[in-house]
Amino acid sequence: MLSTLQPPRSLTLLPFRRFHGSKTIASLASSSPTLDASSVSPPQSQILTTRRSLLSGETTASEIAKSYLSRIRLTEPQLKCFLHVSENVLKEAQEIDQRISRGEEVGPLAGVVIGVKDNICTEGMPSTAASRILEHYRPPFDATAVKKIKEMGGIVVGKTNMDEFGMGSTTEASAFQVTANPWDLTRVPGGSSGGSAAAVAANQCMVSLGSDTGGSVRQPASFCGVVGLKPTYGRVSRFGLMAYASSLDVIGCFGSTVADAGMLLHAVSGYDRFDSTSSKQDVPEFESQFLSMDSFESKPLKGVRVGLIRETLEEGVDSGVRSATQEAASHLEALGCLVTEVSLPSFSLGLPAYYVIASSESSSNLSRYDGVRYGNQVMADELNKLYDCSRGQGFGGEVKMRILMGTYALSAGYYDAYYKRAQQVRTLIRKDFKAALDHNDILISPAAPSAAYKIGEKKDDPLAMYAGDIMTVNVNLAGLPAIVLPCGLVEGGPSGLPVGLQMIGAAFDEETLLKVGHIFEQTLNGSGFVPPTLPNVA
Repeated sequence: MLSTLQPPRSLTLLPFRRFHGSKTIASLASSSPTLDASSVSPPQSQILTTRRSLLSGETTASEIAKSYLSRIRLTEPQLKCFLHVSENVLKEAQEIDQRISRGEEVGPLAGVVIGVKDNICTEGMPSTAASRILEHYRPPFDATAVKKIKEMGGIVVGKTNMDEFGMGSTTEASAFQVTANPWDLTRVPGGSSGGSAAAVAANQCMVSLGSDTGGSVRQPASFCGVVGLKPTYGRVSRFGLMAYASSLDVIGCFGSTVADAGMLLHAVSGYDRFDSTSSKQDVPEFESQFLSMDSFESKPLKGVRVGLIRETLEEGVDSGVRSATQEAASHLEALGCLVTEVSLPSFSLGLPAYYVIASSESSSNLSRYDGVRYGNQVMADELNKLYDCSRGQGFGGEVKMRILMGTYALSAGYYDAYYKRAQQVRTLIRKDFKAALDHNDILISPAAPSAAYKIGEKKDDPLAMYAGDIMTVNVNLAGLPAIVLPCGLVEGGPSGLPVGLQMIGAAFDEETLLKVGHIFEQTLNGSGFVPPTLPNVA
């Protein structure tokens, strides 16, 4: 599905961002020439750097756009992050340059190259949710989040690959292609927003939008070594996001730094009359949290209370992930945080409750794709056969399985035993989070029980794949915000695999998460956090 890209006349790629890592990274640096701790500087915001460069005349939006198109053309055959690349990128960049040359105001995202997950509607551009049933569908409107990005000058470079309708944890359930992890091309990037995460990690775009129903932004962020931000339910309008589980779905943000993810979130947040679940809560000015290291005190997070969730470090979590998380907690203590261990008694109940609720809601939401109202139609001489053939040929195996699971859970005689009980568990989870957050400013945990695993390793074992969501699903059930950022490397791949630290906050308190996350990433000692396997362009 990827449209053909013509190479531009000149290649001027913006440099990779650099990430500090943990002691785990430093221990690997000596064995890998690609990881040089001595040359590392704190990670810089690409959004702010782009704006300064444009307004100073140091570069143009057209030059930036050409460099990213070149990068996509160079790396896409190996990665397969994009299902479609926009044909209007250079035209939109030229319009920004013309406005700047005329002295006109440009938006805060002017010239910023942004990837958009394929289940978020984009006017005139394919939006298929990586499903055959919506192949070639081009929405006549933009999702509210996309509309806001365009109004602020952002350039949508293309639509990123994903698990079909968001159902999966590896991006292997896409109907069109399997995306590879930039750290090791034999491994998955996570899912369902694997294409969006891998595209940012590989510098194919500056930032990207994903969706998070049970961890689909945070787990890929951990696997790909980027920042993934899941906002509070209702912070961002879901208008134009193809529904999977309506009470859980949120649009989230990927960036190479906490600042980039936070500024993208600010751009897409706010009340929307087209979405009755969107909140009228004021959106803080997140940029004020992104201070330079020069302004940090010796204990910049003094007094911040951090709860390390005990259940997330127990049996089933890889030793390397556990060590990296504990080292991250130690680093927070060094910054002045008061770190204590907390328990969430209902933690283990979240995974089964999530899959009952999500599957039940998906069975309802996806009923609209019948070949008559929505979706590609297979001709048949009888209505039931039309439904059967259209859905049978349009949906993939994972989607069919979840629809059947949800239909069963909602059926007469089973509703009380499954769906109603899952909602009761959801209430318990919310109470446990509230109790923990009443005594802590944020909670921390690993983002996933392991680093990225091999492509195909868990495809035929859905229960093992579902278990990988255990760290993230409870946050969606409670409707809370969370951010994942790299905290170290573990063994695996050419030079290690990234591990993400999850920070969870109180409802609508993304501001605290961004403040703590920004200081954490700016002060973490170690080596460069750059995927080593892909060609670069100087």
